[in-house]
Amino acid sequence: MSDGNQIVPLAPAKFYQRSNEESRQPKALRPKRSGKCFFYSLALIVLLSAITLVLAIIVAPRTPHVKLTSAAVEYLIFGNDPIPSFNMTLAAAVSIKNSNFVRFQFENSSSSVLCEGVVVGEAKLGSGRVGARKTRRVNIAVKIRSSDSLSVAKNLSGDFNSGKLKLNSYAKLKGNVRLFGIVKNRTAVMNCGLYLNFTSRSIQDMECI
Repeated sequence: MSDGNQIVPLAPAKFYQRSNEESRQPKALRPKRSGKCFFYSLALIVLLSAITLVLAIIVAPRTPHVKLTSAAVEYLIFGNDPIPSFNMTLAAAVSIKNSNFVRFQFENSSSSVLCEGVVVGEAKLGSGRVGARKTRRVNIAVKIRSSDSLSVAKNLSGDFNSGKLKLNSYAKLKGNVRLFGIVKNRTAVMNCGLYLNFTSRSIQDMECI
């Protein structure tokens, strides 16, 4: 006669196997790797921004510098008969300094010599180009002659007696520089003062703004 109590066997325990990724990479290491990626991305952005800023400063278009570097009197006559007047030829050199990392190309230009705001002489500078980080020298010969209106407006006889006459040399060069296919217009201006010495028949002082 069998016993009324039956023994029920226990169900086997269930085991869950971890995936390969979970077994290889502990959860504690995942946040650290994400932090490193963020740091590297931030460092790359900062580096690219710094490179862009440096390139913008270096490559930014600049206006070339134009000035009168030398001037010599080749011919000069002056006197008070019948009215105070002078006639001269000036040999001069104009320098065009291009500080850009690309060439500067300028249009047909000219240089003028003024006395008391009145144009008394002019010379052609022509057109051309100045290479990147280069300086171009242009030699000119300016024929200068005083006008009757200048003789009336200014006391030239007083300048003859003092032995000095102030002249101004002015030029404007219109041109452009091309950066990454984009054309940037630039206008270079020369404004120089020079003092003619009638006694030594030479240019005594010269200064450019």
